[in-house]
Amino acid sequence: MGKLSIVFKNVALVKEIESPENPGGLEKRVALTPEDVGHLTDAGVNLFVEYGAGLGVGFTDKEYLDNGAVMQKEDEIYKNKDMIIKFKGPSLESISQMKKGCTLFCMAHFHSFPDRAKMLEESQINVIAMEEILESPKVQTDEQILAREAMAEALKDFIQNDNIKDLRILVIGRNERLAGAVRRAGNRNPLSLNMLHSDIKFEELKYLGEETLYFYDSESYDDRDGLIKKLQDKNCNIFDLHKFELENGDAAIDNYRKEHKPFEFGLRRIQCLHVTGQAGARYGIKLLKENKPDLDIKTAKVVVLGYGNVARGAMHEIYNQGFKNIHILGRTQTAKDRIDEFLEDVDLVVNGAEIPREIRGITYLVSNDHLKRVIPKGSVVIDLVGGSETNRSAVESVLSCTFLTEPHFIKEEVTVSALWGWPMLGMMKESAIKYSSQIVDVLIKQEKVIEGIENLTTGVKRALVCGPFKK
Repeated sequence: MGKLSIVFKNVALVKEIESPENPGGLEKRVALTPEDVGHLTDAGVNLFVEYGAGLGVGFTDKEYLDNGAVMQKEDEIYKNKDMIIKFKGPSLESISQMKKGCTLFCMAHFHSFPDRAKMLEESQINVIAMEEILESPKVQTDEQILAREAMAEALKDFIQNDNIKDLRILVIGRNERLAGAVRRAGNRNPLSLNMLHSDIKFEELKYLGEETLYFYDSESYDDRDGLIKKLQDKNCNIFDLHKFELENGDAAIDNYRKEHKPFEFGLRRIQCLHVTGQAGARYGIKLLKENKPDLDIKTAKVVVLGYGNVARGAMHEIYNQGFKNIHILGRTQTAKDRIDEFLEDVDLVVNGAEIPREIRGITYLVSNDHLKRVIPKGSVVIDLVGGSETNRSAVESVLSCTFLTEPHFIKEEVTVSALWGWPMLGMMKESAIKYSSQIVDVLIKQEKVIEGIENLTTGVKRALVCGPFKK
C-alpha cells in the first residue's frame, strides 16, 4: 500500500447509543475492532475512541489503547473531528455536537429517517452512507460465472423454443455454485423455481416429465438412491453442473469475460447480506416451531421471495435446517395472478425481494389481504428488506422495521417480523468483525476514502447522501 494523502486526519469511533433505529440502545456492535483501529493508526490516522465503544461485543478500552487509539468521553468524542465513524445512524442530540463540514460515516438509511436527514443537511454535515457504497466495477469470480453459464446452457433450448414460461426448474442440493445458478434461473422467468434438499426421495417429487428441469452438481451430490436415473426414466430434463464444468467450464468462463464488460456497480462493499438472510430465516423458523409445534419442519411449505444475496442467505439456513422443498419466487411468480397459489397453505414466508423505490408504498408483494385471506393462521412472515413509512417494504403490514425491543408483531393471526439488524440475533460479534474489516478496506486500502470528499471513487461517490459541504 502506497503512502496515503490523509485528509480525514482526526477520526472518532463513537459508541452506539439509543437512536431512531436503535431504540433502547440494544445495538451493541462497534464499527471498528481494536485490530482494525491499529491498521488506521499505523497508516497515520489519529483515532479517538469513545470509552466503552467495544464492550458490547467484547472489546475492551485497553485493547483500543494498545492499538494506538486515544480514549475520550461522550462529551469530547464529537469535538473537532474530521470524520465520525459509527455503525448505525446518529442520535438527533449528537448532530449538534458535530462541527460544520465534518463527515459522518455510518449506516445512514437517509430515506427512512427524513427528519434526521434534514437536520444533517441544515448542520452541513457530509454523510457517507455505508450501505450505499458499491463495488465499482462489479467483481465476478470464476465460480459465479460458471454457475451462471451452466444454467444458461441448461435453459438454452427452452428459451430458443419459447417454452421457458412452461418450465418448472428444480435445483437439487445447495452449495454456492448452485446458489448462483438459482439466481440465473430466476432471471429467466420460468413457471416455477424450487430448491430441493439432497435428501429428497423420488416419491416426494410432485413434478415430472418434459416440462421439468432437474439441475444438480454431481461433485457434491451423493445419489445413493438412484434419483437421477428415475428422473431420466420419467423423461425429465437433467443437467449436471459438474459435467458442464469438466467439459466446457474454462472455455465458458473465458468467453464470458471476453464478451461481457463488467457492470459499473456491483455488490455493497460493506455488508453482511448472507448473514442477514441466515439470521432472519433462523428467527422465522424459531417462531414457526413455537406457533405450530406439531408441524414436521421437513415437509413445511416455505416460500422465499427473491434470489439475491440476502434471499440466498435465507435459503442457506432453511436448507440447513432440513426443509425438503423451498419455493423461490421471482417477478413471474409474484405477479398478482400467480402469488396466491404460492402463499396458499404456506407455513413460512421470507421476503428478500427489493422493489423499485418509485413503486414502494404502491405495490406490495405480500399484502394485508394475503394475511387475511390466503396465509394460514399461525404462519410466519419474515421481511429481510424492511422499510419505513416513507420508504415502504414489499410486505404491506410492515410500516417500519421492528427492533429487538419488540422483534415481531401479530397481524390477522399471522406473525410478522422485519427486524432492523438481523445479525444482532446471535451473530453480533462475528458480524461486527466482518463489517470492521470491510470499513478499513474502504477507508485506507481499496477506495481510500481517508483521502477526502474530493477524491471519492465512483462506488463511494454515489453513497455521499448529504453534502459535499466544506469546513
